Amino acid sequence: MSAADEHLATRRAAGLFDFSFMGLCEFENLASIQRVQTRNVEKLERGQIAYTLLLAEDGAVLIDATVWRIDAERFWLFTGKRSAHGGRDRSGEYAIFALQGPASGRILSRLIGREAVLSLRHFHLATFGAMTVGRLGYSGELGYELLVPAADADRWRQKLLEEGTSEGLRECGWPAADSLRIEAGYVLFDREIDGRANPRELGLERLVDANRSFELARRLVGLDIALDSASADWPAAHVTSECLSPTLGKPIALGYADPRASPGARVRLPDGRTARIASLPFYDPRRARPRTAPL
Repeated sequence: MSAADEHLATRRAAGLFDFSFMGLCEFENLASIQRVQTRNVEKLERGQIAYTLLLAEDGAVLIDATVWRIDAERFWLFTGKRSAHGGRDRSGEYAIFALQGPASGRILSRLIGREAVLSLRHFHLATFGAMTVGRLGYSGELGYELLVPAADADRWRQKLLEEGTSEGLRECGWPAADSLRIEAGYVLFDREIDGRANPRELGLERLVDANRSFELARRLVGLDIALDSASADWPAAHVTSECLSPTLGKPIALGYADPRASPGARVRLPDGRTARIASLPFYDPRRARPRTAPL
């Protein structure tokens, strides 16, 4: 299958992605996890997940992450880059599979049962034997991240594919994950998170619980890209991630523009093309699909 086929299979049925490259750090007390990221995780229930940021001293975002509260004093921090971040590095101990798409709940129910799937809320986790499941994902769809012992990765991959075949599950690679997350307006380390952008410029200041202000020299926006030449008089925009959207059938991008630019405004790109500012996300503007009923 092509990356576009994998993308559409995820939108229409389900995709299985191997995210075992992710970094996992474990923290064994509340104070240590509070120090390294921007959310007040004391507010998290056991079994709850929060999206968070790690900041440099000047306020620039170093990387985004999720915090999983395993129990009262035990937390997992997942990032897209392996580093201890002040905790105990457990990267590589688990295989991490992302099961994404409207059929993902039905597929998962064949492994853990219907009631377990129905009871698992968005941004919550639960453990079922050797597998820990978090209901979240990077595709903009209903989805789950599944952690299993790394030594059993092949067995679990085959089991998932066998259970999901009748539901249209397809094994997918990074190019499909990338185009899915661009449509969903999600940022990526080393792209939108470039070591200079602060939470406000990324539109993620809601993730900083401390009373802190950030400058707004530029703003992350969506870009509907056209193939005609831009006028030199139009304001400039910078593309960070781009794809030919399989869902929308047109080239789209994430990038930075003047913070005063409003949706519909024309901008010029560094290669001379033109684009219009678009509201994010491109797909599912109300972000309702990840919270939809799983069965």
